[in-house]
Amino acid sequence: MKNIIFYTIAITFLLILGSCGKDFLDTQNLFEKTQDNFYATQADVDQALSAVYASMALPHDFAYDDPLLLAELLSDDRFGAGGNDDPQARGIDEFKWGKETQFDGLWENYYQGIFRTNMLIDKMDDAKYDSDKAKKQAIGEAHFLRAYFYSTLAKFYGQVPLITDPAEYNVPKARPEELYALIASDFKIAINNLPAETYSSYANGHATKWAAEALMARTFLFYTGYYGKDNMPTVDGSITKQQVITWLVDCIDHSGHSLVSDFRDLWPYSYATDDYTYAADNGLDWVGDSYASNPENMFSIKFSPFSDWGDGYGAHFVLYQGVREGSGLDYSSIFGPGWGYATVNPQIWDSYEVGDVRKEGSILDVTNANEGTDVTDNYEAASDLWEETGYWQKKYTPIFVQHDGDWMNMYNVLWGGNDGYMGNMQDEVIVRFADVLLMAAELGAPNAQQYFDMVRTRAGLTSKPATLDNIKEERHHELAFEGIRYFDLLRWHDAETAFAKVKNIPIKNGGADAVYNAVFKKETGGFIGIPPTQIRLSGGVLEQNPGW
Repeated sequence: MKNIIFYTIAITFLLILGSCGKDFLDTQNLFEKTQDNFYATQADVDQALSAVYASMALPHDFAYDDPLLLAELLSDDRFGAGGNDDPQARGIDEFKWGKETQFDGLWENYYQGIFRTNMLIDKMDDAKYDSDKAKKQAIGEAHFLRAYFYSTLAKFYGQVPLITDPAEYNVPKARPEELYALIASDFKIAINNLPAETYSSYANGHATKWAAEALMARTFLFYTGYYGKDNMPTVDGSITKQQVITWLVDCIDHSGHSLVSDFRDLWPYSYATDDYTYAADNGLDWVGDSYASNPENMFSIKFSPFSDWGDGYGAHFVLYQGVREGSGLDYSSIFGPGWGYATVNPQIWDSYEVGDVRKEGSILDVTNANEGTDVTDNYEAASDLWEETGYWQKKYTPIFVQHDGDWMNMYNVLWGGNDGYMGNMQDEVIVRFADVLLMAAELGAPNAQQYFDMVRTRAGLTSKPATLDNIKEERHHELAFEGIRYFDLLRWHDAETAFAKVKNIPIKNGGADAVYNAVFKKETGGFIGIPPTQIRLSGGVLEQNPGW
């Protein structure tokens, strides 16, 4: 029997459609949806799209493979950390196998999404749509999602199998130019089909024309930078730098997106003004996760507070990054219990300019009196925490507030749902407007200096020239802990230099003094390993990445 890499993915999708039913005397099954009759109506297409979106969120057991958390564990700004029983956290950080399955979740879920999208794209013309606009919307979203899945896989794994036919399986890794040709072509189809309407008219969590323009630019910058190219290929031509600039300017001028007035209001801790001294003293006011209330959120993964162990409905990557349970904060502080992955490198705390609100707005220094006594007086490192530095990121961490005399996850207070562990439902923001401004500045758009200064002004800083070196520094501080830094280092070919600076950093392992030295394995090219399970299933068709 042939080894089929995506067998489980195919089965999963068929289960979503319902059981297929067996032919009996060649009669048609009138009661069950099958692959042949499912894509008949607008409702069918919408349901299929929902199944594709669902593949973006990883189940709890593989949350350390979440793209944002995985990229942070790989970066120079974060250490592996976690507890005694979390070898995968330190394995990812050190470019080695902490456990064999540590990269399985991203591969399996995203190829599941690709399989579902390929099936949908293959069948889209069979459906009857409510309008031509609805059809174009569906086409745009489907191609956007396939481009997103493949661009993410290509950034992490380098070369991966390229599959566009639902019937294909067990193919070797494609060349980068083949992968990026499909990615660029799909994003272009999305740009050309999704309506040019202001962001607030879209349903929460859905792809937009503006998000497609933004992610086209991010993909262009990575491909041309990492591989040393001037243009990015498409299936029938190429994408030029000027085209990307035009799309970014279109997004800036016509999307309706804008910067939130206070950077700190982007993050859930700004909701906790009754319990968090820092938030109260600075007059913070959380803008929320909704596209309608947050003009800076351009595209994000949505979650539910009604999650449970084993599913992908909750923002489990937030739990993984929270201050480790047993720290003395636990359930009695606005920083709720977590598993202590990815402690923060103290060097980034020291790198911010004086007066930059993003420093305390992004990083919790447990000795910082400005945080408030609930944090500074109660904190102590958990007894089994590794690579503890006393610094934690604030952007994606469980936030607890007092409610009816108890400390509760803020999302449970707002929306109900399960306990504090499972209640995290913070959006995982894939791209926000500040990134668009900085990408346009980096590419040399006509108003590059203005775009650059908009980001700095919001941070409380004065203007300085929009040079590449200054833009690199600005991206580091504006987008810290959002899963972007590592790929910026790769595309600028700055990774070796950056990691070489992270040496002899004082840490505590289980309370004992130690030092941390960052690891970057040049021979990997910065890419992670192909899951050994997939290599075995392929019967040798897939080859392991160098250095793994």
